Amino acid sequence: METYNDVYLRIRKQLKAAGIGSPELEARLIVSRAAGRSREEILAMNKVFASDKQINDKIALYLDKRVKGEPLAYVLGEWEFYGLPIIVNEHVMIPRIDTELLVSEAINLLNRKVWQTRMIDLCTGSGCIGIAIAANVKDCRIVCADNSEEALAVCRANMLASNLSRNITAIEADVLKAPPALLGNFDLIVSNPPYIPLRDIDNVDNSVIDYEPHEALFGGEDGLDIIKSIVEKWKKLLKPGGHLALECGIGQAAEVRYIMKQNGFTEIKIYKDTLGIERVLTGRIK
Repeated sequence: METYNDVYLRIRKQLKAAGIGSPELEARLIVSRAAGRSREEILAMNKVFASDKQINDKIALYLDKRVKGEPLAYVLGEWEFYGLPIIVNEHVMIPRIDTELLVSEAINLLNRKVWQTRMIDLCTGSGCIGIAIAANVKDCRIVCADNSEEALAVCRANMLASNLSRNITAIEADVLKAPPALLGNFDLIVSNPPYIPLRDIDNVDNSVIDYEPHEALFGGEDGLDIIKSIVEKWKKLLKPGGHLALECGIGQAAEVRYIMKQNGFTEIKIYKDTLGIERVLTGRIK
């Protein structure tokens, strides 16, 4: 009979043989998720026999899916973002560490406000951005908006799981159209919109193309269709002096800055991610 350490070593070997980039980390995550325990708890159980059939069946299922190429986040049904567990499935994008920069800058902007703040998260997907901000900005009222009913179902599940549903509302809205009536005004609009250019589709990793929802990835031929619509059509929701915070793709920051400037935004700042890529822009409406 195998111990948990034996199981870990076996999974690590199989992942490595399949060409998985971080077999050690992924093996730990698979075992801990299947067992319903933290990685630290699994490490402490190294010499304990893994005799639970239900756990072993889950491990076998997770391993089979991962070896076949399914992203680990979808295999596990959960991914960590800004220190929070986020439910994910094939209807939403997997949260990326790059987007944590957008969250940090949004938190900085909201924490400057004196009174109770309101924010809207456009193209919310799993709701990870709005939920991370709600967890870190006291008394902020947040609207999470998306045009996908399936994505909103995931968002609402995350709202309930995070115990933040009293601070967050999820609504269906299409950012390519004018904002719905009676939404009110906001201190901040934040968005990680689809921004990959369709012309670059052949350069996107297969694990992304094959598994993640294309409507959450591609923003038109040059990748800027949705960003333009947000800046032009949704700026009317901002209070005087309100802010917009956007994530963009490689090489898009200068063009996004121009779009924001042409639409009345000032104090525009560009922030680089951990790889030195210009990834996030913020601006203040006149």
